[in-house]
Amino acid sequence: MSSTPEGKIRLGGMALRNGLLVHGPTHWAASVRDDAGNVVTASGRKPRVRGVEAVPGVRGVVRLGEAFAVIPLVKRALPQARLPFESPGILGIAAGASLAGAVLRRRVPGASGEAAAAMLSLAPAVLALRGGELAAYHGVEHKAIAAYEQDGDTADASKEHDRCGSNLVAPMLAATAAGSVAVRKAGLRGPAAEGAVALASTAVAVEVFAWCERNSDTRLAKALRRPGFEIQRVVGTREPDERQLEVGRAALAEILRVEASQA
Repeated sequence: MSSTPEGKIRLGGMALRNGLLVHGPTHWAASVRDDAGNVVTASGRKPRVRGVEAVPGVRGVVRLGEAFAVIPLVKRALPQARLPFESPGILGIAAGASLAGAVLRRRVPGASGEAAAAMLSLAPAVLALRGGELAAYHGVEHKAIAAYEQDGDTADASKEHDRCGSNLVAPMLAATAAGSVAVRKAGLRGPAAEGAVALASTAVAVEVFAWCERNSDTRLAKALRRPGFEIQRVVGTREPDERQLEVGRAALAEILRVEASQA
């Protein structure tokens, strides 16, 4: 699927270690299975920045920021939720990857070093997905949203989805490597330059993501999406069991309920 079917609201999501967060145009909803084995659900209104829809680059970064701003709201309303990187081991790996990336940039100058450092930065995400139930709940996320969009059954839907954030990986890595080389050639160093590259790379990746959705049938869009699809297929998702699907259905039912209440 390449875009939201007519008559359906646009949904996005985030896999949790023990459940699923889904967000719609105005609200978020999350369901988790707590330590006692019960499915617990909460929902609330999303923060929203207006007036940026027509500004390329800015709109994508703002929408991503809104999605991340939901996370503390989820934790406050649903303290049982366990976030993807809520693990001392993963945080340690992230710190190690950051240090190793800095060493690579110094020892391997130019685009090769930047590309290698950017690839290394993916290590924490890959390891987080390979541990526990996170990959299964990532599959739940895709299945729940696809079932809604296709009026199908959650269990029968695909565990890969065209709007998965993994499709940001290839354009973001390319933009980060190119931007880092450019600022170094310009003699710029330090956190401000790195932050500018990160922000610009995110903006570029989101615009590429949106272009691929608008032009989903073209060869270029399919090629740009292929790395993200393979990430989903190989390491990003796995087939969930019925208990995990039950949590996904609860989150989906709640987001549709609260969004309908605003109609």
